[in-house]
Amino acid sequence: MTSSYDHIFENNKKWVESKIADNPKFFEELAKTQNPEYLYIGCSDSRATAEELMGAKPGEVFVHRNIANVVNTLDMSSTAVIQYAVEHLKVNHIVVCGHYNCGGVKAAMTSQDLGLLNPWLRNIRDVYRLHQEELDSIEDEGKRYDKLVELNVQEQCINVIKMACVQERYILEEYPVVHGWVFDLRSGKIIDLKINFEEILKDIQKIYNLTGSDWVMSRKTK
Repeated sequence: MTSSYDHIFENNKKWVESKIADNPKFFEELAKTQNPEYLYIGCSDSRATAEELMGAKPGEVFVHRNIANVVNTLDMSSTAVIQYAVEHLKVNHIVVCGHYNCGGVKAAMTSQDLGLLNPWLRNIRDVYRLHQEELDSIEDEGKRYDKLVELNVQEQCINVIKMACVQERYILEEYPVVHGWVFDLRSGKIIDLKINFEEILKDIQKIYNLTGSDWVMSRKTK
């Protein structure tokens, strides 16, 4: 009986064969370089795979995933990914994508000691603190979780915009454009939260401006 582990390699063999059947030079071309238009920052949840839900092909999306799609400027992994994507890959779009029924977001709303997860989830607890009045006014627990998922995406997008490499390239090229999405596991649909960064940043931009120039995140859709 083939184990689930062995099955992975069988699937890989079939995938290779199908790609070569469509294009004999597929892997030769794939190995040359990557030129993705999107940086996708998502949750590590096994149910929310970036390329599959976007219908993207290999080489089209640069991906970073962690618990609850957090962008923490003290996390060298996420900041290195963003800087590389912005400065070297020249992505035009940065997507922060959360998902409903996110275990990390739910954990951050519980009064529980989770050990090593505590400092990571504190990023989301801070989002709750910033929006406590709005969230506590939602009586339905499920809807409150969903709203925190959305607000967490919004705050992580703002954390992306706070980065100097993002601001500096945006001043020169008006790219990358930052987007906040939520993946609804219940329907399979991607929801664009259509976050109004101009409105959100108008009173705080001077605090996080690292360039000395006036700029506003536009909504280009190139």
